[in-house]
Amino acid sequence: MNNVVDYLRVSLIDRCNFRCQYCMPEGAEIDYILEMNLLTNGELLKLLREVFIPVGFTRFRLTGGEPLLRPGVTELVSKIAGFPETEDLSMTTNGFLLSPMAESLYQAGLRRINISLDSLDPEIFNQIIGNRGRDRWRQVWDGIQSAYRVGFNPLKLNVVVIPGVNDHEILDLAGLTIDRDWHVRFIEFMPIGNGQLFGDRGWVASETLREQIRGRWGLAESQVRGNGPADVFKIPGAKGTLGFISQMSECFCDRCNRMRLSADGWLRPCLLNETGQIDLKTALRSGVTVEDLQKQVRDLLGIKPEINFKDRDTGTPNGYSRTMSQIGG
Repeated sequence: MNNVVDYLRVSLIDRCNFRCQYCMPEGAEIDYILEMNLLTNGELLKLLREVFIPVGFTRFRLTGGEPLLRPGVTELVSKIAGFPETEDLSMTTNGFLLSPMAESLYQAGLRRINISLDSLDPEIFNQIIGNRGRDRWRQVWDGIQSAYRVGFNPLKLNVVVIPGVNDHEILDLAGLTIDRDWHVRFIEFMPIGNGQLFGDRGWVASETLREQIRGRWGLAESQVRGNGPADVFKIPGAKGTLGFISQMSECFCDRCNRMRLSADGWLRPCLLNETGQIDLKTALRSGVTVEDLQKQVRDLLGIKPEINFKDRDTGTPNGYSRTMSQIGG
């Protein structure tokens, strides 16, 4: 693997106000991290400033759980955006709390945002997020509109495609990019988070989705490239783009450029392989020097090519110990 690993996904909190089917098993009890075991704002900023940035990380994405549930999230955004070395700062959110916070986040220095929108049908949307009988679609849609109004560009919409649930909406969701400068990202369903549902449903390959879109409008490769692994295309004449994240059908380990830091300080080199994780929070609180922490991170970077999705059976033999929400996606 010759690509530079300079992109850190930072989970701010493992709690979420949704219980999305692909993220948490329905009815499962989640052991949330106790507040005292979360990285404090000061600890997180110290790790970013004194460990990750010196090692070469310059791109950061704030995730959860739901990152907007984190107390002081706007201040954190301001601090991270203010690091001279920060080349890119983004956030992934479910959008439910976004509408009243969009302006302050933008003013704090956040410029890119991904919002989960797995369905345009409020009933299916509520089914996916585990809130049957409680319509939350409208508030998420309002959050999307607010983010676009205040200037977030690119504004990306994440769609996890679940066979038999929302895969019939692919064309409607793709169509959002035609007259709006929005960027829709279709994500293949993964076994982590809800293994039982994955076993029942499987996933839809990205090429199958592209065939549908190609058949309706045509499809061309886009010159736009993001910071992640999406293959980016464009409906001819559309204002926005379509991205396909194909970690199941088209493994992209050879071009992975990221690691993940959990809300309680575990650094994970691969989403779909639990091998090689290191506990930076405990080390930090035990008085380990930043130089030693830097060395631990560099050592993990050195073996990252060997810790990937392709070899997940050696690193995750009995299923995943954490759900997607506990890792940060």
